[in-house]
Amino acid sequence: MSRASSFFHIPASDNDHHPALRIMLGVGIPLVLLLAVDRMDLAVFATLGAFTGVYGRGEGHRARFSQQWRAGLVMLAAIASGLVVSHLEPGSSTLVAATAVVGALGSAVARLARLKPTGSLFFVFGFSATAFMSPPMGALVALGVAGATVALSLILGVAGRVLPGHQTPWVRARPAPLDRDERQAVYGAALLHLVAVWIAGTAAEWTGYSHSYWAMIAATVPLHGAITGDGVSRGIHRIVGTSGGLVIAGVLLGLGLEGLWFAVVVLVLQFLVEYYVTRHYALAQAFVTPLALLMIEAASPAEPWGLMLERLVETVIGATVGIACVLIVAWLRRRKDAHVREAETRPDAPA
Repeated sequence: MSRASSFFHIPASDNDHHPALRIMLGVGIPLVLLLAVDRMDLAVFATLGAFTGVYGRGEGHRARFSQQWRAGLVMLAAIASGLVVSHLEPGSSTLVAATAVVGALGSAVARLARLKPTGSLFFVFGFSATAFMSPPMGALVALGVAGATVALSLILGVAGRVLPGHQTPWVRARPAPLDRDERQAVYGAALLHLVAVWIAGTAAEWTGYSHSYWAMIAATVPLHGAITGDGVSRGIHRIVGTSGGLVIAGVLLGLGLEGLWFAVVVLVLQFLVEYYVTRHYALAQAFVTPLALLMIEAASPAEPWGLMLERLVETVIGATVGIACVLIVAWLRRRKDAHVREAETRPDAPA
């Protein structure tokens, strides 16, 4: 199947509703509690903490728990760092540089800890979404909400062991140490994230919009594909999916959802994101986009049409930068391979 035709093909579900329900509950339970105490301004912190549930999606319970507690700690560190930075109120260039560093560190940690999904998208999201916002009332409370959601995600990640037929052995697998080539790949991926996130953030700053971190998040999406070979495709999926999602977002923002209806719509969107994300990234992005804009609207209401335009522009900038970085890396590899082949075919090459 060609890449063009595969874009319109959605593979069959492989029990994707199981992780989708688990991750939906990880967002839904905190969301309902925040709704009950009228603190929806903290919903973004619950959402960030719930990203913990994304890790170890297809693993057994022990392996999933191992990945999730590591990812949860890194996510909390990213959120806490973002809260500190937001209180310091640095200049925009400093914010961009700090986010680029988080991108590099997050990439390295994800690879060294063997996290799945790899890359630093969620860690960049956790840091930038808090660093770029106005300092919330009660930073410790906000961090506590994120921490409680991380803990809930860990519980939900192993809760399936109590169900008949779903229990997996509680055995810890010890991965082999990284060899020299693998360690170099870690450093290379970290450098790639540093450069791509910084360029995307700097370019986004030139637009004058206030959500330049969306570009930096989008820039990380194709970078995993620099290793797997589908970076360009992932970047295109991000742009197309975001464009489609803005149509849905326009309808939902126009409804002015509040209270229980807001929570229900957010939960449905979260379920759909996780149901499709491993099978069709663009379709998942069509649900991520309205979900993200609704959460921003809950935390800090803004003019919806301007917000939607920002989302599109910043996503295009970030994804384009990420795609360009992937293509440059691929070109450098081809050039290196050509030099190696040329050296091997020289008459004086060692036998």
